[in-house]
Amino acid sequence: MRTSAARTPRSALLTAVLAAVVTLGAIGAVFLLRPRPEAPAGAAEPAAAPVTAAVTCGGGPCRELAAVTVGGTPVVLLSDAAGGSARVRVGAEPGTVFELSIAKLGARLDQNSLRCIDGTAPTCLVRGDVGQEGKAAYGELLVASGGVWRAPGKPYFADAGTLSLYDVTADGRPDVIVVRHDCRGADPGTAKCDAAPVLGQVYDVSGKPVGCTRRYTSPSDLRGWPDIRLTRADLRTCPSS
Repeated sequence: MRTSAARTPRSALLTAVLAAVVTLGAIGAVFLLRPRPEAPAGAAEPAAAPVTAAVTCGGGPCRELAAVTVGGTPVVLLSDAAGGSARVRVGAEPGTVFELSIAKLGARLDQNSLRCIDGTAPTCLVRGDVGQEGKAAYGELLVASGGVWRAPGKPYFADAGTLSLYDVTADGRPDVIVVRHDCRGADPGTAKCDAAPVLGQVYDVSGKPVGCTRRYTSPSDLRGWPDIRLTRADLRTCPSS
């Protein structure tokens, strides 16, 4: 008599397959739902650096002519390649930018054009020669008050070619010293005026006249020339034009 091998019931086989499927699904769910490790500090993508508008001079890029620091504030003189447009940037970039009028008046600016003095009212003077021989000069001021810089907007003209800053009145505020020819009855720039004696005329930072020196034969006769250093005792009433 032949004996056949025992067969596994279909119901039992189906149960085993379903159990395997359930087990694999559970493992996958555990993997997907497990907590992910946090990114280490500093691994995040850095934020983009702030973008500042580029300062232009005369419709083109500016070049740096001179830079100083006064009262902890950086001051930079900028100009176009031709020298017909100039600006001053005060403070860290982008800072406060002032356009200079003296460049449009023909003043030639270079690395020696910026002079600043600290004090009760930190002040910067930008000066540039005019004329073929540089016998005259224009100057323009920037003055700080209460931490705010302003441009008075009044250009100074020295037909004897010398403009400087010095605290003449000893009040902690720089004054502007303009050396000019005392050529009453003659126009500046003429041969008669160029041959006349010179004097130093002093203005405070607001543009108010303070007084004048006596007359000298040449600008180099003034004490400290070319960085002239006057005192209140050197001043008297300015002669009428």
